[in-house]
Amino acid sequence: MGLQETFWRLAATGLFPRRWALGSLPNIPTAPTSDSRPDRPLHIEIVSHCWRYHRLLSYQLSSLVLHPPKGCRVTMTVFHTPSDQGTVRTLEHFSSRAPPGVEWSWRPLSPGELFRRGIGRNRAALATSADWIWFSDCDVIFHEGALDAAAEVLAEQDAILCFPRTHGVTELLDPEHAWLQPEGNGEDQIVDVDPDAFVPEIRQKAVGGFQIVRGDVARAVGYCRSIPLYQKPAVRWRKTYEDRALRWILGTQGTPVEIPGLYRIRHRVKGRKTGSGQTFRVR
Repeated sequence: MGLQETFWRLAATGLFPRRWALGSLPNIPTAPTSDSRPDRPLHIEIVSHCWRYHRLLSYQLSSLVLHPPKGCRVTMTVFHTPSDQGTVRTLEHFSSRAPPGVEWSWRPLSPGELFRRGIGRNRAALATSADWIWFSDCDVIFHEGALDAAAEVLAEQDAILCFPRTHGVTELLDPEHAWLQPEGNGEDQIVDVDPDAFVPEIRQKAVGGFQIVRGDVARAVGYCRSIPLYQKPAVRWRKTYEDRALRWILGTQGTPVEIPGLYRIRHRVKGRKTGSGQTFRVR
């Protein structure tokens, strides 16, 4: 671990005052702006990164096709790199299958930019036109009613950062599990999950694929824009410590909200961490 990474990880624990570490605090819109509660269907942007996770990405994109929103508008943004042919094929397959109320946004990055998720998330935050931007992971599934439930609860929120209090998770799936096989289920086909295969997991703060930032706040602050390390390309896929830094910058752990119909596929072998493609790191 480098000195910069150590410093910012310690700083984000609250060890150092934000003003001392950042130089100046960001101008965070604490009260909703006039366009925060628009007289129109709420617009939510979901942002995922995909690196050698195209099998899981198929489930996420399929969930929007099979269970599209009825009372809100969704932009599904996926950051990827053209050298990841599996992900490219999956995105090409879904390009012509966007359901009503959903807009696809495929955003290519260089591998180094993709490997540091703070880079894509920051770009999406600064550019979003959505009322809320949801920083997700491609193993998160938005099942029946989830998007409309999210829109309903977020439309009434003044918080700057929210997160789902509960979502369903699978057991740790082995690589041989049918859900993780490109053959049979099909990595480029519409696939669904059985909600009965998931058990509830409770979150205490906004982490991982469950960080939902108010749009005006995202446009003003970005995603760890003020920390140069988290905007620097990496030579390999980096574990995200940015979510802790984001909470530190915003000065909140997030406000829990109830959004039923959210699921996450847990998997034992981390394909995104493969080096040569012949060896795997196992959690």
